[in-house]
Amino acid sequence: MADSFATRARLDVNGKSYVYSSLPKLGERFDLAKLPYSMKILLENLLRHEDGVTVTPAHIEAVATWDAKDEPDTEIAFMPARVVLQDFTGVPCVVDLAAMRDAVAKLGGKASQINPLIPSELVIDHSVQVDVFGRADALDLNGKIEFERNMERYSFLRWGQKAFGNFKVVPPNTGIVHQVNLENLARVVMEREVDGELQAFPDTVFGTDSHTTMINGLGVLGWGVGGIEAEAAMLGQASSMLIPQVVGFKLIGRMPEGATATDLV
Repeated sequence: MADSFATRARLDVNGKSYVYSSLPKLGERFDLAKLPYSMKILLENLLRHEDGVTVTPAHIEAVATWDAKDEPDTEIAFMPARVVLQDFTGVPCVVDLAAMRDAVAKLGGKASQINPLIPSELVIDHSVQVDVFGRADALDLNGKIEFERNMERYSFLRWGQKAFGNFKVVPPNTGIVHQVNLENLARVVMEREVDGELQAFPDTVFGTDSHTTMINGLGVLGWGVGGIEAEAAMLGQASSMLIPQVVGFKLIGRMPEGATATDLV
């Protein structure tokens, strides 16, 4: 990847050496002091993916010089670090991946080459139905009925987890997708090997659940997207968007006892 603004830096942590894109280095050329945190995450994303075609120095400069008063007019390419799916929209994505493998095999290629290019996790939570209630074993009985009712789908997803790399399925009766994403799947800081070097970068996510954006509470930039956008990201395709507007707000007062952040949202 290109490094037009010379922001490539190195960080040593716990015996590991990481490369990363340094915003302080970019700050030597642009005033980033008042840039919103969310815009800084977008800026790092562009620096890391600069290739001179999809992401150019002009795109980076447009975000670095962002002004809240300006109307968005520059389109940028954003590549999330990972994708989180719920089963309602996730199953078609896995079906498409399986169909791609069939097509590659028919053309004489190696089917096992078809895999998500970024970590992709599917949380089974949209098949919940309450058939039994008002008794101590209701949760266990409802879980058993759910498995029986959805055996074919769940067997297919279990196959998908074994067949595809970079793909994980969180089983039923584990929790709702946005809560699982918040408490278990979020990395906050991602790492991956690129050209023989470990790269560290902020966790960002595309999710197919409307509550995906709750992950912002951890400082992880998240978007709720449709199945097609999620699948494109899984296959390494960047998502095009206008440089977003940012609205700030301040919460005052105190939550009452017994209330949670979910109640506030």
